[in-house]
Amino acid sequence: MRLQPGRLLLMDPAALLDPGTRVLFFTGKGGMGKTTLACATAVGLAARGRRVLLVSTDPASNLDEVLGTELGEEPRPVAGIDGLDAANVDPEAAAHEYRERLVGPYRGVLPDSAVRSIEESLSGACTVEIAAFDAFTRLLADAEATRAYDNIVFDTAPTGHTLRLLSLPAAWTDFIDTNTTGTSCLGPLAGLDRQRALYAESVATLTDPGRTTLVLVARPEPSALAEAARTAAELATAGMRRQVLALNGVFALTDHADATARHLAEGQAEALADLPEALAGLPRAEVPLHGFAPLGIPALAAVLDPDAAGAHPAPEDAGDVTAAPVGALIDALEAGGPGVIMTMGKGGVGKTTVAAAIALDLARRGHRVHLSTTDPAAHVEATVAGAVDGLTVSRIDPAAETAAYTAQVVREAGAGLDAQGLALLEEDLRSPCTEEIAVFRAFARTVADGEDGFVVLDTAPTGHTLLLLDSAEAYHREVGRTNAEVPRDVSELLPRLRDPGYTRVLIVTLPEATPVHEAERLAADLGRAGIAPFAWVVNQSFALAGVSDPTLRARAGREGALIDEVRAEAARLAIIPWRPGGLTGAAALEELTAA
Repeated sequence: MRLQPGRLLLMDPAALLDPGTRVLFFTGKGGMGKTTLACATAVGLAARGRRVLLVSTDPASNLDEVLGTELGEEPRPVAGIDGLDAANVDPEAAAHEYRERLVGPYRGVLPDSAVRSIEESLSGACTVEIAAFDAFTRLLADAEATRAYDNIVFDTAPTGHTLRLLSLPAAWTDFIDTNTTGTSCLGPLAGLDRQRALYAESVATLTDPGRTTLVLVARPEPSALAEAARTAAELATAGMRRQVLALNGVFALTDHADATARHLAEGQAEALADLPEALAGLPRAEVPLHGFAPLGIPALAAVLDPDAAGAHPAPEDAGDVTAAPVGALIDALEAGGPGVIMTMGKGGVGKTTVAAAIALDLARRGHRVHLSTTDPAAHVEATVAGAVDGLTVSRIDPAAETAAYTAQVVREAGAGLDAQGLALLEEDLRSPCTEEIAVFRAFARTVADGEDGFVVLDTAPTGHTLLLLDSAEAYHREVGRTNAEVPRDVSELLPRLRDPGYTRVLIVTLPEATPVHEAERLAADLGRAGIAPFAWVVNQSFALAGVSDPTLRARAGREGALIDEVRAEAARLAIIPWRPGGLTGAAALEELTAA
């Protein structure tokens, strides 16, 4: 059944295998199952005899683990199925290639000092992003590069990053059109100008309903659906109107005696009954909550087709999962005194809930607490509705921070400039890099608040967070270009983050294979940056919820081995049982920390 955009249609999940367009773009909030559904769709299309290219543009991609094949930047065959090739767009590798492509022609032509200056200008987080997009556009818009494939399936990064990625063609084309200096925060503009036609074609492909279908992946939960609705509206405004809603993890209740199963089914039904207007008119595919892990080709084939071989049975025993209360973790955080507490991890694992619960509990204990987020898709304020005295809540708003930073630079660095110099400065500040710098300043300012009390920082999903943490040196170089002063908070940021007496990082994960292994990679990356995690939090454990429903029991049965992996890694551990109701409001969060 071919997908029909523009009218309400409840479809069999297998309809995703007949999308009616060559390109499918899986997008949405982190942790919703984009990679699973993108991989399942690619496997299903290949099983139908089509030649398929599957590409991840997520900085925290786990395609290798899901497909069971080691991947690289160039497409390579996926083991176990004919007709499917896959590739990971590695942002760091793409940035290295991009820098060399721009700098190479100047080696031996310009003085070494000038070449070093260009290389330095290309070392920031913004270059990483534009380079990843550069690699992405070649696959999306270069007909020769993908001529051999019938379908191209993109597994994208979490919502905030994806929207920025999709907006870059227009943003950078505008910047090229209006810049008169020949340089930018990305170095010589000639390298960008050569890509103008490819960028224009990528926009044309994305906005052509005859060529591209955008699959909005969400779970049947209020916050996830609200985020999907925002994404749908923003993508439609950007001209990407052929959209399909894929609801992942729809639970079919079979054991009415299981209270957890009843709560899960009732909560999902309520969320779907109140579907946001932006989603209500979209074609909708409901993918069941499975008891098996969607890893490997046979299991992926069964995600969209339950009759396919490969739905691996799980052990009936719920595994050896012993309680590890959040309250004990908060005792340890309190004993360490004021400073910064950061929740980090893969999108969708519950970082916001954990951060809000800890902040509320510390405030109830009489401490001054500031709860904040750098996540562009944050909903912290909704989570702590009805909070207690002593708790302040804020969000780092990129638009507001960029406007404030731009005004400050113009006021300070532009004070002694003539009209032409001021025009050049203002032009340079229109670069997308300006937002990165502005958000970074606000992040450093919030971390500095830990001198006077507890700061609980709900951070963005892993890839964005690591780019933020890694950009300290790039920040100094970028600020130097505009002759603005480097604030003390920024110069002291990395030492503060590396000081275990000041900053305590909590890695949040789910008791599932992909989130746990993603968290392990995050811990390794933090270690290389000189940051040691204070504790791990395993969220939403079915094993501790005492389930009897067959599907939930199957999922619980896989938790023991995964939690053992976490115990081997973690200095401290807290495990949160699965709970219904979205955990918004002070009363629900108090129940979580009391368990």
